[in-house]
Amino acid sequence: MSKPLVAVLSGAGISTDSGIPDYRGPNGLWRRDPEAEKLVTYEYYMGDPEIRRRSWRMRLESEALGAEPNAAHRAVAELERSGVPVRVITQNVDGLHQLAGMPARKVLELHGTARQVVCTACQARGSMEDALARVEAGEADPPCLECGGILKSATVMFGERLDPEVLSQAVAVTKACQVFIAVGSSLQVQPAAGLAGVAADHGARLIIVNAEPTPYDEIADEVVREPIGTALPRLLRTLGDEGVPATPLP
Repeated sequence: MSKPLVAVLSGAGISTDSGIPDYRGPNGLWRRDPEAEKLVTYEYYMGDPEIRRRSWRMRLESEALGAEPNAAHRAVAELERSGVPVRVITQNVDGLHQLAGMPARKVLELHGTARQVVCTACQARGSMEDALARVEAGEADPPCLECGGILKSATVMFGERLDPEVLSQAVAVTKACQVFIAVGSSLQVQPAAGLAGVAADHGARLIIVNAEPTPYDEIADEVVREPIGTALPRLLRTLGDEGVPATPLP
């Protein structure tokens, strides 16, 4: 018997123990400050220099880039190192799965990464750390060093489409896996949320680990409401000991 093929869909809730707030929970960022949503909305960002300046200040003041992986991130990486085929599909942009030890090629970042910047004109990429150093040095809205275009975080802002190739890979992984764990996600944002339904439709064991109810709880094989930092490591240790028929993951 082979180890189960595990796909982990992670949302903001997996990173709250690392000090990164979620967005739609009871204390989420959008509930506390609806205006903050404009700072990550493409139309506002591209059309209003003041929004861009505020957005850069927000990034500079954010502690997200200094955050460290927590027990949940480490548990996912440990499962992968144990020999279980694991793919992470994440809605997060914090890069903490990779910092915890997950190979980058096994992490699909649906919403991009906050650790890089991209030029909206020439698509040149650079590190967020370097861009923030320029902001700290006095450039309120640093332009692209290659062409002078508008720089943005290499994340998918509201109003932008997901990368179709990344989404296609996520769907392929979801259809192939035998265990699909949605952890720390409200499962409200499409198309990522719909992956839970795709997994169930293709016969995967669907497990939801989230503090609040989700639209997919009724079709889940198991719903866990316990704190993610303790519940997920325990759950993944159990999966690591199981043997089920397997087919290759993409």
